[in-house]
Amino acid sequence: MACRDVTKGARVASSLGAGVEVRAIDLGDLRSVRAFAADMGEIDVLVNNAGVMATPRGQTADGFELQIGTNHLGHFALTCLLMERISDRVVTMSSQAHRMGHVDVDDLNWERRRYQRWGAYAQSKLANLLFTYELGRRLAASASGRRAMAAHPGYAATNLQAHTDSFQDQMMKVGNQFVAQSAQMGALPALYAATVPDMATGTYVGPSGRFELRGYPRVVQSSRRSHDEAMARALWDRSEELTATSLAT
Repeated sequence: MACRDVTKGARVASSLGAGVEVRAIDLGDLRSVRAFAADMGEIDVLVNNAGVMATPRGQTADGFELQIGTNHLGHFALTCLLMERISDRVVTMSSQAHRMGHVDVDDLNWERRRYQRWGAYAQSKLANLLFTYELGRRLAASASGRRAMAAHPGYAATNLQAHTDSFQDQMMKVGNQFVAQSAQMGALPALYAATVPDMATGTYVGPSGRFELRGYPRVVQSSRRSHDEAMARALWDRSEELTATSLAT
């Protein structure tokens, strides 16, 4: 279990029986990412699941805008650092919010634009898909047999919705009670993407219900913008530059 709060992680691990390790990692701090990666051995599946949503303007330890830094750049760096030790696949968690996203490669950190919390979140979730599809193409070119998939949880009731520091927290609290599915159901698309044996690289998994808000997992389609290969390459190059990491396949 890779988590920021190892005390909370240890409490959960104690209920899961033997064979569970808890290790500290903060995806908003590249020093933490590098330390975690340096201490890891062989890995079957990496699930990139850390996330913050619609937060007030903030920065990571490395000076990145908080949402792109945590949701995309931290995962990008971790995946690059671990890739040589991953034997099967990488699964990255996106969101239906990616459909509202626009990636500005020259201003990922909202230094030139007026900050918009939902715009920044949507950008980071679109970046997750652009990264996944580009990673899949690069892994396919290396003929390694490893794959990249993405998933989204639909609308799941978690504490992700409680950090906007605005009236929206209360609105989403009501939504969690009356509209959202459980966190357990929201976890199923990522588990499906991580475990189905014959899944093709580039597969995107989400809930099967109306508008992909709820339901059991199935293969779904992402936006046309998420398949922009030129944008994906540009984002990849910029991510390498910002994180000082590159993919070794």
